[in-house]
Amino acid sequence: MTEIKLYKRPLKGLKIIALTIPFIVIGIWMINKEPIGTSDYTMGWLCTCFFALGIPVGLFQTFDRRPQIIITENGIWDRTTKQDEIRWEQIKGAYPLDIYKQKFVSLVVDDTFVLKKNLYKWAAKINEAIGAQKVNLLISQLKIDEHVMTEFIIEIIAIEKENRQNIIKKYFDT
Repeated sequence: MTEIKLYKRPLKGLKIIALTIPFIVIGIWMINKEPIGTSDYTMGWLCTCFFALGIPVGLFQTFDRRPQIIITENGIWDRTTKQDEIRWEQIKGAYPLDIYKQKFVSLVVDDTFVLKKNLYKWAAKINEAIGAQKVNLLISQLKIDEHVMTEFIIEIIAIEKENRQNIIKKYFDT
């Protein structure tokens, strides 16, 4: 059975680290420049401590080697959705979604797919307002375009199970 694993881009973690370092440097500069007890000294410590939290987050993002999405002939599994594998037969359609430069692929699923954890009412209202579905795959961290992923999903749900391996090879060159 063909299994494709999609991983996060490590560049995302390096960007986080690169963006936090200047603020850490500014905080350390404020600590060294100002006398103890002043508000600028305190702000320097707060700035340094807060932005220093970005370093472990960035390192985790960079070195996290767990697959985010696994695609098989049977279905698709996304680690961020905290759901079981979604079988291709359960998907009715898919469309790309862009929310503040975060790329998603929204999956329209049928009634046979049961969510492990239901959305809060306020979250369901937000999903409805922005045009999202119950299941949305976060694509912006992956090395794949959301339009290509959408085309792939639409094509694979329309084909019989015996021919799915050919579609997977077509899109992912296994």
